[in-house]
Amino acid sequence: MSREPLIAVESLTKTYVLGDEELRALDDVSVSVEEGEFVAVMGASGSGKSTLMNILGCLDRPTAGTYRLAGRDVSRMTSGELAEIRNQLIGFVFQNFNLLTRTSALENVELPLVYAGVSGGERRARAKAALDRMGLGDRLHHHPGQLSGGQQQRVAIARAIVNQPRLLFADEPTGNLDSKTSLSVMALLQQLSEDGLTILYVTHDAEVARYASRVLVMRDGRIVSDSRQVPVHREEQEPTPRVA
Repeated sequence: MSREPLIAVESLTKTYVLGDEELRALDDVSVSVEEGEFVAVMGASGSGKSTLMNILGCLDRPTAGTYRLAGRDVSRMTSGELAEIRNQLIGFVFQNFNLLTRTSALENVELPLVYAGVSGGERRARAKAALDRMGLGDRLHHHPGQLSGGQQQRVAIARAIVNQPRLLFADEPTGNLDSKTSLSVMALLQQLSEDGLTILYVTHDAEVARYASRVLVMRDGRIVSDSRQVPVHREEQEPTPRVA
């Protein structure tokens, strides 16, 4: 018996009413994503990629169609039920980091665990472990203003994974970073995917999309291309210098 995909979308449509007009942001989209896939979603502004990610991330509901996440039909859930699903299964990373400026890296990462009711000792240990995983074990008590852009995004990734989600959504995760730092962040996301985390990320950057094993291209609310590829690895981009 075949296992159900982590994400299974059928005939998904999202329509917005603007005055007397209707805007169809998603138009009969069907797609599935298996556990552990690393998927880039590309498309011009207005192509529907952000709307699709919002629905897949349980931040919005479709006008029509079905969405099954981890075997559960979430397309008709209430706002409270969607919030519960987000807390249980999903992590988010955003272009602007969205860190609390007056709290330390450790406290920022602890925040989802506070909402989940995790005790103080366990909360601190799990947050520290997530930051260690991001290579920030020596930056626990630094505030965002004391960190580089790449370090801030790694704190944001640590916060997104501290609840051990099955699915991570990243919206232009390298949009505010320079090229070298962008590739470093993508290498971290790629490692998380190789460790079993399912990742979908929106990007306009074809170089960043090369890190994915699958690329979806959207246009006018539809998926016009769905291709698999051999992802580039950072060591292929930046060979380790030889020691004389």
